[in-house]
Amino acid sequence: MELNSSLPPRARAGRTPFVARAIFTALALVVLAGCGKPDAAVPPVAEASGKQPKRFPIKGEIIGIERDRGRLIVKHEEIPGYMPAMAMEFIVSPGDLANAREGQQISAVMVSNEGDDYLLEKIWPADPTASSNVAAATAALLQDTTIRGRNAYREVGETTPSFSLYDQSGAVVQSERFRGRQVMINFIFTRCPVANMCPLAVSKFQQVQAKARKEGISNLELLSISLDPTYDTPGVLREYASARGIDTSNYSFLTGPEAAIRALLTQFGVIAEFKGDLINHTLATILVNEKGMIVWRADGSSWSVDEFVGKMDKKQQN
Repeated sequence: MELNSSLPPRARAGRTPFVARAIFTALALVVLAGCGKPDAAVPPVAEASGKQPKRFPIKGEIIGIERDRGRLIVKHEEIPGYMPAMAMEFIVSPGDLANAREGQQISAVMVSNEGDDYLLEKIWPADPTASSNVAAATAALLQDTTIRGRNAYREVGETTPSFSLYDQSGAVVQSERFRGRQVMINFIFTRCPVANMCPLAVSKFQQVQAKARKEGISNLELLSISLDPTYDTPGVLREYASARGIDTSNYSFLTGPEAAIRALLTQFGVIAEFKGDLINHTLATILVNEKGMIVWRADGSSWSVDEFVGKMDKKQQN
């Protein structure tokens, strides 16, 4: 749901310092309000039993994958007071199953229904090196946001902030990877039910993808960053993209630490506020050139595909 589609687009009209300060203050309030996010819905197996499921955070290693049965075998650490370390079979979602590979370290939430099958939800990659890289990049992004203070908002003509997030396959994506390529960025969340908000933003990105390809623009990347990382794990994002038939060869869905997402929202001038199961938020679509500089921005949902493709560099192709 759009919080305020009439925010003055700074790229076109120039946002006054007062408005910039107001937006930064509002975002600071959102950071405080963002603690009470709703948990994911109880999986169908847990609901069907009529029992109150128990949830436990776990860490472990995938040691087996049974794709035809939709299950993973995970050797997990001890769950203090509940279960010793052991290897167990878990039901997982199609997206998590598609992302799974043997030997992968994961963190997740185990759902126990006392006697029924066990499930895993909220699965995140937990490779120590990858996790360390994401954590370090998040710390640097937070420091940069704090240092910029009232000037945290990135103007047209400025370079984009550096970040490291996870894509829909669970791979770490660093912003530096896109140097030499043109990038379009927006912010969405998979549970958004409002047709002219996130679903429209994703549909327009698909249209941009098709039109740019038709016009021979081969160095384009599209990034949709989740506003709801608590729910939008890599597996959830993978299912979201698959259900919509999205070509992910140059269109990635990103998620990661809440702190990193909030800092990016601040720097890109997007306001998000949780309201029950929904997120009220503004819309922003950003075009970044091969050097990492913001060259165009549209606030709200009324931007056109032709407008953005027309702003793209058609001379330098990779």
